[in-house]
Amino acid sequence: MDARFSGKVVVVTGGAGGIGRTTAVRFASEGARVVLVDLAAPALALSVGAVERAGGEVLAVEADVTKLAHVERYATAAVKTFGGIDIFFNNAGVLGALKPLVDYPEEVFDRVIAVNLKGVWLGMKVVTPLLRARGGGAIVNTASIAGLRGSPNIIAYTASKHAVVGMTRSAALELARHGIRVNAVCPAPIETPMAQLLDSQMRRERLTATIPMRRYGSPEEVAALVAFLASSDAAYVTGAIYTVDGGAMA
Repeated sequence: MDARFSGKVVVVTGGAGGIGRTTAVRFASEGARVVLVDLAAPALALSVGAVERAGGEVLAVEADVTKLAHVERYATAAVKTFGGIDIFFNNAGVLGALKPLVDYPEEVFDRVIAVNLKGVWLGMKVVTPLLRARGGGAIVNTASIAGLRGSPNIIAYTASKHAVVGMTRSAALELARHGIRVNAVCPAPIETPMAQLLDSQMRRERLTATIPMRRYGSPEEVAALVAFLASSDAAYVTGAIYTVDGGAMA
């Protein structure tokens, strides 16, 4: 595989999850040094092993993306270990409860908004100056097709992902003059533990019936899109919202 990211430092939040781990492996296989960020220590260790097997240098940082001090810690660790940050995959997210809005627990709503919205904002807030110090770079935020349409029974998740789309566009406008591109990916259900949570309470057949390709996506298919958006192949792409959804939003 081409070494498009040789000499580049990539930070991946949600690095213990399916999309985060797979994308980190993709970056490593193309020459990047990778910083993995997550709270789930055992799964984070598995991601470290996966990146190492792909031939990449890797640093793991246990951090809560909703806390400024933790975000500053993972950013500082990236600079201290690898000298800077070139690419930021702002990916950490949680699904929350699957309940009607009138039954949705307040504490769960607050947690989903904290991780999926505040965490994305804090990440961009802290990492942007470090990208500027390198002369520019790329940010890829993880949104969802739930951020492009209404989705029943996941009110907090849907709200948070709509907000990520809006923040991505606003950040792209602000940061273009600094040579920083900001884009978002919007997956449909992907074969990850989060999709298994959906399956536990919803019939997979009902979800796949809404997807013209009649299947869930793979983490590798998301990783390929993220890698493109982070690379110089997408040098003229910013403020874009890319679906990876088997045609669900067509």
